[in-house]
Amino acid sequence: MFTGLIADRAGVVSISRGAESAVIQIESVLIPEIKVGDSVSINGTCLTAIELNGDSFKADVMIQTLKVTSLGKLSEGDFVNLELATRADSRLGGHIVQGHVDGIGSVVENSPGEKWNKFVVKVPNSLTKYIVNQGSIAIDGVSLTVGEISDDLLTLWLIPETLERTNLSQKSDGDIVNIEVDVIAKYVERLMNRGQ
Repeated sequence: MFTGLIADRAGVVSISRGAESAVIQIESVLIPEIKVGDSVSINGTCLTAIELNGDSFKADVMIQTLKVTSLGKLSEGDFVNLELATRADSRLGGHIVQGHVDGIGSVVENSPGEKWNKFVVKVPNSLTKYIVNQGSIAIDGVSLTVGEISDDLLTLWLIPETLERTNLSQKSDGDIVNIEVDVIAKYVERLMNRGQ
């Protein structure tokens, strides 16, 4: 489990692509805290560290993950949002994030204001029922509060702290982002459907 509070804006060192998988190498200041076998959230996608190399680590990415997340579009030199799994004795400062991407959205607007950026994302219609105004959502692994949801357009306001610590400041029109809706909404829907 994760919280959506990004610990490092880390760099992609290399991506080795195979026919049905890839190995991604990430350079991060968090290496002293990572062990082989640890779960790591990369742009909101939960992966497992398989190898440590000095100031970087490697993780396997399966074909399904490449298909349903934005990780398949990464290139060497890109920056990713990195978070280590939450410890049981830590504060839950964001919200419950599983690292299980529900869909891919596309950035419609990322425009600076006086103290924040207006960040608008087009989300898949199938996910809009799980999104509510002032609710929680994870965009590329970042825990954010929904400003407004109108049809399939999601408006968020990115504060300076978020812009500085994450890769969202670098997103522009047409860029794709990973979306994870609030897991509680999905559980409620499942329970209500089973009661019919």
